[in-house]
Order: sequence, then C-alpha cells, then structure tokens
Amino acid sequence: MEILTTFIDIVLHLDKHLQVLIQNYGVWVYLILFLIIYCETGLVVTPFLPGDSLLFVSGALAATGSLDVHTLFLVLVAASFLGDNTNYWVGRFVGPKVFSREGSRLLNPKYLERTQGFYDRHGGKTVIIARFVPIVRTFAPFVAGIGRMRVPRFVMFAFIGAIVWIGSLVYAGYFFGNIPWVKNNLSLVIVGIVVLSILPGIIEFLRRKLSAV
Repeated sequence: MEILTTFIDIVLHLDKHLQVLIQNYGVWVYLILFLIIYCETGLVVTPFLPGDSLLFVSGALAATGSLDVHTLFLVLVAASFLGDNTNYWVGRFVGPKVFSREGSRLLNPKYLERTQGFYDRHGGKTVIIARFVPIVRTFAPFVAGIGRMRVPRFVMFAFIGAIVWIGSLVYAGYFFGNIPWVKNNLSLVIVGIVVLSILPGIIEFLRRKLSAV
C-alpha cells in the first residue's frame, strides 16, 4: 500500500520530483529520462512507468530553462525507438517458442497466425496509435514481433510513432506548461493527461461489454 501511495505521489507531482533530479544529477537527468521511457516502451514488465505525463512535464521544465527541449526531444525519441525495437525482437524470438503447443487454448499457434495477419493488414497504424495508449504501447511492439511483422515496415512506423508521440507531448509541455493556469494546476493537468490516454481503452472495453449483452 505504501509503495502504491508513493507511486501515485510521484505521478501527480512529477514536476517537483523531476526538479529534484535535475538539481541532484544535472545533465545526467537526460539518461534517467532515457531509461524511464526505454523501460516503459521496451520491457513488458514495466508498463506502469509514467509516459505521457512524464513527456509533458519534462517539456514544461524545459520551458523554464532547466532542460534543453531539443536535446530532450532527441534523447527521448531514441529511447522510445530503441524500446519498441527491443520489445519487437523479444516478441519475435520468444513468440515461436511460446506458441508451439497445438493443443493449448491460450498458446495455440493459430493465434500467432491471426496476430501475424492482423499486423500485415493494420500493423503500421497499430504501432503509431498504440504510442498514445498506456500499457498498450508497451505490448504492441511485443505482439508485432510475435506476429512477425516485416522488419523494415515495423522500423519505419516505430520511428514515425516515436517522433509523433515524443514531439507532440514534449513540445506541448514546452509551449503550454508555463501558462499560469497550467503551471498552477499541473497536478490536475497530469490527471487529465492520464485519463485522456486511457479513455480509448475504457471506451473499447465498454463497447465490447455492451455488444456482448
């Protein structure tokens, strides 16, 4: 319970915690942010790490001069792109081994074939859109690897997705984060970003529940 409370406090007061990191570690904070985004996008065991809110808040801090916004953008694009590719190759390597039991309901090879077909048809769009949905963006490249989406196609859309996701939120924080109302209500803005990012998943879940009734 204490761990959960601490995590919620970090998410809701990201600006204060990032300022402490900047004061204590200086330029090394770029590496810390790199590792957070890399792990959030590249490791299926850490989808809970802050993503959208972290990008916006770091952009807002860059507007105060604490960070260089263009360096921040490049570092985090690299982190996101490398994270996606790590996840993809883990999925590509593990997938055929995991989905090898013909009689298994959960690990049936037919599911692998369906996943591969889905990514052949919609892969690019899925990789880009998933960037803006927490948890989904962590698992989408993993599933793309399991489905053996063609490497050049995945790399291209992963790169585009990284630029669009990082650029939109970092520069949004940079240009809007220091507006007095936003600055004075940053915790509320962070909650809003989190709610908006998970809203598509909630809507899809409710849609499926209602259609099954």
